[in-house]
Amino acid sequence: MSIIKTETTDELLERGFDFFVKHFPDSGKPDKLGIGPGRVNLIGEHTDYNDGFVLPMALPMVTIVLGRANNTDICRVVTECSSLEEIKDSNKTEFKIPTVKPLYVGTPKWANYVKGVIACFQSIVVGFDAVILSSVPLGGGLSSSASLEVATYSFIEAITGNKTNQLVHKAMVCQKAEHMFAGVPCGIMDQFISVMGIEGHALLIDCKSLEYDPVPLTESNYIFLITNSNVHHELSNSQYQLRRYQCEEASDLINVESLRSATMETLNKAHSNGKMNEIIYKRARHVITEIERTITAAEVLKRGDYKTFGELMNASHNSLRDDFEVSCQELDQLVELARKVPGVLGSRMTGGGFGGCTVTLVDRNAVNSVVTIINSEYKRNPKFYTVLPSCGAKIVRL
Repeated sequence: MSIIKTETTDELLERGFDFFVKHFPDSGKPDKLGIGPGRVNLIGEHTDYNDGFVLPMALPMVTIVLGRANNTDICRVVTECSSLEEIKDSNKTEFKIPTVKPLYVGTPKWANYVKGVIACFQSIVVGFDAVILSSVPLGGGLSSSASLEVATYSFIEAITGNKTNQLVHKAMVCQKAEHMFAGVPCGIMDQFISVMGIEGHALLIDCKSLEYDPVPLTESNYIFLITNSNVHHELSNSQYQLRRYQCEEASDLINVESLRSATMETLNKAHSNGKMNEIIYKRARHVITEIERTITAAEVLKRGDYKTFGELMNASHNSLRDDFEVSCQELDQLVELARKVPGVLGSRMTGGGFGGCTVTLVDRNAVNSVVTIINSEYKRNPKFYTVLPSCGAKIVRL
């Protein structure tokens, strides 16, 4: 498997027009478009819901919601299953606008993300016909769900004419939608970077204050390689929620509001006093050290010290593997294979874990070597993407 060329937004849009006409032949030409990018988190994993710091960047892979008002009180949505292969249920949904009939969680499952955003949108929504297409790999840890939520919100802004100037509020509404309608108690990172991404930059996000600091990624000799393990994961599973509960338990035992306020000194004291068992200790140790790594990572990137940044990426993966235990055999193998290649500065799992993708910082001249060794030794069918930091959400009137 060679490196996949990411479908451009224009290419996605061209297919979207054809897809819309196919499913809504009597609706007229689509005239509104919402775009939400996926994201890759460079470092700072499982810190967002602990009020910590994260360092993601928006991706060139995006989800688009394309359509038009239909002068009814009904919303009709069709998603393109070819780009969302794991969807097993219907690719169509239809529901009344919230002012006519309240929206509830139901099937098909993917539609809950759309309905959640509409239910939380703080303005009257009109009936519409729309299609969804995406170049973000589903279930790969690149936040396909947040990209769908943000694209839906952006489309609703376009269709209603009620554009928000409070971008942080937009991200928080999309997060609320995922909590309420998808049942995933996610932190703010995914929606935040999908809304706020800046081309050429990662964002150091303070998940407590919601302040952010753009971090330039200008070194042209290095690039980020994303490797999809093709091990599917769902963040709504019990393991993700269990990690949240374990972090909350650690905070309670240390007597702090969140692990953001904890230190290794206070953690070690609680552990040595017998208040905390080994598992809770390890979970908290990951979060505390990961927050420190993330702050340091932003500092060294600003100085152009990519070597140290790569070392921090490696330490992050080791902590996620050993202390937080959210990696898996396949992710560990991908990381170890990449690290063996000269020119690789760092490699780690990215996203919630239990499958999904790795992200590797590598010299441009060594990318093909990484792909070759993984293809020769990794038993599954990996997919590779080279990415640069891209811009956040877009609202378009066509």
